[in-house]
Amino acid sequence: MKNIVLIGFMGTGKSTVGRLLARRLGRPFVDSDKKIEMWHGMTIKEMFAQHGEAYFRQCEQEAIARLARYRHAVIATGGGVVLLEENMFRLRQHGVIIALTAELDMILARTSRKDVRPLLNKGEREKTVRELLNGRIERYQQADCVVDTTKLSPPQVVEKIMDFLQQGGYLRGRYNSAPRRP
Repeated sequence: MKNIVLIGFMGTGKSTVGRLLARRLGRPFVDSDKKIEMWHGMTIKEMFAQHGEAYFRQCEQEAIARLARYRHAVIATGGGVVLLEENMFRLRQHGVIIALTAELDMILARTSRKDVRPLLNKGEREKTVRELLNGRIERYQQADCVVDTTKLSPPQVVEKIMDFLQQGGYLRGRYNSAPRRP
């Protein structure tokens, strides 16, 4: 069975939804940013500060090459993974790509903690987010499925993804939707 790969801008819920989805499907959850930090012995913030974005992107590319070979996993990627076509090619080989999106105001609210997101620690946050998002949105839209998380709770996002996976034949009836409460 294919991996389920979550892509999308920072603050769209990839890690939270990924953990819930993996639990629901009984699959391992992998966060690419956490793997990069583990494999390189430093945080992403430290990578940006000490070596710059180009170094981080190289580490990310190497991590994606490794993670793309996983099977049956739910993989949450960093927001910029779509910047390199090779990353997406590798992830698509053994995965179904699900993009999580959100409106600008929601992304700003969800990413408001200072010093956590290296790309947002310079200048005007709203302008930076808008520019980064505009440069990536077309690539996010190329996913097999796109879910807007703006007005949905993480469990609701999981339901939308489950519906897509079942309708697309990715689950082959083995997984049933969770019982809905009245």
